[in-house]
Amino acid sequence: MRQPFFGLLNGRPFPRNTLCLSAFALSLALMGGAVQAQSMAALPAVTQPVAKVGAAKPIMGWIRFCEQNPAECAVDPSEPAAIDLSAKDWQTLIRINRQVNIDIKAKTDKDHWGIDDRWDFAEDGSGDCEDYQLVKRKLLVEAGFPRRALRMTVVIDEEGAGHAVMMVRTNRGDFILDNKRNAILPWHKTGYVYIKREGDEGMAWASLGGRTSPTMTANQ
Repeated sequence: MRQPFFGLLNGRPFPRNTLCLSAFALSLALMGGAVQAQSMAALPAVTQPVAKVGAAKPIMGWIRFCEQNPAECAVDPSEPAAIDLSAKDWQTLIRINRQVNIDIKAKTDKDHWGIDDRWDFAEDGSGDCEDYQLVKRKLLVEAGFPRRALRMTVVIDEEGAGHAVMMVRTNRGDFILDNKRNAILPWHKTGYVYIKREGDEGMAWASLGGRTSPTMTANQ
């Protein structure tokens, strides 16, 4: 998947899209999370979740990743499919999303591995969009989040290219963790077209039918 454009910030790669954040959010990013703002504890407004419209085939890179990491792809149906989002959970999501975005150096699979698409944990410190999200999910699961509520998701980005994000399903709506920005946005505020996401169980994925707006969704 094509990588976002990155610039350098304090000598480190940083997603340029972040420069469009508010002055407050940008100052947090520049300080690397050192500022513990009380307003970060405030929960986001409730929004409608995205609706699935049917089944979809998983990405081939996902299939290969699951063959090598079966525990990462196993879905426990006894886990909640959505998180009852608390202020502490929201802070954890913000912290991990921002930290992984800082820690991983953007590198396409072609430049990194010589192939078009490989899903990995960026163990050498470099990776592309799906690698960022896999690391975030791993850290969130270690922090106590249910894997079933953390869905790998395929979208079309603002440049018309395929892009991977992670959708966090909550009782307040679906929120997107992205390597293009440090802000965590409701799914319909990203400007992306939603194609498909990891399913409720097993290897099955769900089609999102090119969703762009909550006015197009229905109850699931």
